[in-house]
Amino acid sequence: MGKLVVLNDSYENSSQMELGEKFEGINAHNLHLYVKSYLAGVRANTARVKNRSEVRGGGKKPKAQKGSGGARYGSKRSPLFVGGGQIFGPTKRNYNQKINKKQKELALRYALNAQAERNAVFVVDSVKVESGKTKDAIAILAKLDKRDTLVVVENFDEKTYLAFRNIKNCYVIEKSELNAYLVAAYHSILIEKAVIDSLV
Repeated sequence: MGKLVVLNDSYENSSQMELGEKFEGINAHNLHLYVKSYLAGVRANTARVKNRSEVRGGGKKPKAQKGSGGARYGSKRSPLFVGGGQIFGPTKRNYNQKINKKQKELALRYALNAQAERNAVFVVDSVKVESGKTKDAIAILAKLDKRDTLVVVENFDEKTYLAFRNIKNCYVIEKSELNAYLVAAYHSILIEKAVIDSLV
């Protein structure tokens, strides 16, 4: 069972807490399905070409049907010619992949438990940087000693957000934005106790 590292107000290790039984024994395939669905949903989906019916020009038949000795064609906007339409080119399509609400929850539990087993989930009563200065936020992350960090707060505090905003390899989100992909993508998670209590 994964254990969470509980920090005191100085962001130093003080104790540990267990996640609970409902975070154990979950199939990793749930996380795989969620990540596939999440990444499909954020695709830009802007690739687009024109086919022969959409490209400009080509109203008149270029030459007679017979008599030239060459192949017959009815439009200069055929895909066979320069400036013609594209055959089977990319068009707008729906990349969304459906995933059940229960699978989303299982994926989040699995990802959180996997991070907890690596001692990479740090729980603190409140993440606040009263000064709003980036150097103070960097000092907090330095105590965790991890490559990158996901900071999860219950509600945004403007000064805290400004302090963390410009730090490389750090991302601040509210509880409502928490998902299995973000939990799995970062090497450590700094999370407020109120958020953990709502999950557990």
